Amino acid sequence: MMDDNHNPGDGNPQRIEDIDRGAVWHAFTQMADYQPFIIELADGCELIDTDGNRYLDAVSSLWCNVHGHNHPAMNAAIVEQLQRVSHVTSLGMSNPTTVKLAARLVQLAPEGLEHVFFSGDGASSVEVALKMAFQYWRQCDDPQPEKNLFIALDRAYHGDTLGSVSVGGVARFHQMFKPLLFETIQMPIPDRDHLPEGVPSEDACQHYLADLEKVLEEHHHQTAAVIMEPLVQGAAGMIMHPDGYLAGVRKLTRTYNVLMIADEVAVGFGRTGTMFACQQEEVAPDLLCLAKGLTGGYLAMAATLASGEIFNAFLGDPSRTFFHGHTYGGNPLAAAAALANLDIFEQEQTLQRLPATIHHLQHCLQHLGNHPLVANVRQRGMIAAVELVQETLDGHSLPDQGRAGAIVCQHARQLGVWLRPLGDILVIMPPLSVSREQVSRIVDALEAGIDQLASQLQQAQCQEN
Repeated sequence: MMDDNHNPGDGNPQRIEDIDRGAVWHAFTQMADYQPFIIELADGCELIDTDGNRYLDAVSSLWCNVHGHNHPAMNAAIVEQLQRVSHVTSLGMSNPTTVKLAARLVQLAPEGLEHVFFSGDGASSVEVALKMAFQYWRQCDDPQPEKNLFIALDRAYHGDTLGSVSVGGVARFHQMFKPLLFETIQMPIPDRDHLPEGVPSEDACQHYLADLEKVLEEHHHQTAAVIMEPLVQGAAGMIMHPDGYLAGVRKLTRTYNVLMIADEVAVGFGRTGTMFACQQEEVAPDLLCLAKGLTGGYLAMAATLASGEIFNAFLGDPSRTFFHGHTYGGNPLAAAAALANLDIFEQEQTLQRLPATIHHLQHCLQHLGNHPLVANVRQRGMIAAVELVQETLDGHSLPDQGRAGAIVCQHARQLGVWLRPLGDILVIMPPLSVSREQVSRIVDALEAGIDQLASQLQQAQCQEN
């Protein structure tokens, strides 16, 4: 219970920490173990806590900050919009800023995605896509109401609403809610780095596509859509798909008359080296889900882009309306941030500068694969993952429940680099504006953290003996 004698906003760091520990219920956090970590300021690629300590933001504040924090152009765009109008509903009305953003997204997106539905977060953008796909098959020129099944990938993560969880596959997040979910078909995860026994790397893509085709042959009459994260499955542990898999899925969905939903919430806006991951294999999905980097990491906003064919199925009689909406969907402040974000991509030539940074990250990571505690190092664009071994060479297991990853990240934090692991998989996904010197610092801190873990394991083994 809060002490009424204190003002929660009095600026006292200890008081803020006490309130944070007692009043705030943090996402994906075991509150029994939570230790407050309060960020008061941010500048470029750095976060600054209440004690003035600075940390390189090596995960873009959960994969969303694009051009660094406190960017003057982003700040100015939001202030300018604030002085005009802060919010109008998108339910039957609009505003110029949001309209401009929709036009800009259509211009940038893969061909055929002509209509933009705004919502508030990545899970909502997926929920929208699922509902659109479901309703489309009931209202298209050739109605097929039996198409109510979705095919997804094992260990997929599409958000935390019940629809997005239904097409998800991360057991530790989703198992609890299984009784609430609708049925889906989960395909084996197309993991380029951990292939089934007997499958050579050159055959990986065709192997996974053959599995999908078998399912589509049997179930396409009932299948509304295939949903996937293109190229990289984020929360699964930054699992990289074999080259060609994305294009192969698109070809199969067309062959079997099934919609394709591309969830680019995490991989969109330059993360893989192109504006959208789909562009790397020249894929145009039927529905495209965007969030996170859409506003450069400034304000909550998501978008679901749909083809003209899908949009047209909702026109006509009032009963064909898409009865779904969000109070702050299309918010003009967020739209102003998104437009500024896209302007910066052009003005600072972000995508053109990325190859050199991507190459430097690759160079820095090369030797980590030889570390005795590292099982795998993988990268796609500005997304990288360092996977720790489950068991050391001398047969000792790492601390359970992802504690090894937490130990590494805690040590990195002491060295001024903030990382957030996925269990025992260490993720690097900094703002695209990160310098090569900062990339080196991130990898050095990560390596030091792994060395610290190795030292702790060695000490524990000595005590056992």
